[in-house]
Amino acid sequence: MTRERRGRFPAPRLPGQPIFYPVLNEDYAIRIARDWNVKHDGAGFVTRFEVESEFLSRYPVQQAGGQTILELWVPAEELDEFNAHIAGEIQVGHEFR
Repeated sequence: MTRERRGRFPAPRLPGQPIFYPVLNEDYAIRIARDWNVKHDGAGFVTRFEVESEFLSRYPVQQAGGQTILELWVPAEELDEFNAHIAGEIQVGHEFR
């Protein structure tokens, strides 16, 4: 399913959340949404979106665990600029409750 982008994405970071961690592997994203977000927030969503490659080059890929646990680390103060470089629509691929 596709959702129209409105407002900011992702939500503003909470205190203690200085970084937005977009993950680069759908299986990893599913594990986070299903196993962590549902337990802590009551729901978890896996989204898919594209960001302009040239802009993303400023964020090196971080390996946060095993070989497939890859993510980017985007500082919270850069989220408005990150948002401006999202190309197209944000798609919700999986929803867990």
